Amino acid sequence: MDRDSCVGSGACALFEPAFFDQSEEDGLVLPRVREAGPEALPALRAAASRCPARAISVVSLDGHDGPAGGARDRTD
Repeated sequence: MDRDSCVGSGACALFEPAFFDQSEEDGLVLPRVREAGPEALPALRAAASRCPARAISVVSLDGHDGPAGGARDRTD
């Protein structure tokens, strides 16, 4: 997740509150989890696709953007 790119729209927190929140201080995204199992990939991908700033990236722990392995948001 790239907080520098975040515009504070809240789309991620609105649609996927189990994974994302918004800071009360600056309105920017706050992750609720850093890693999640493969069952979370669809929800994380949906949140990433709804982000108007494209500040959320989802990759599997095995390095492939696919259903195998766990998921995590990437902060680089």
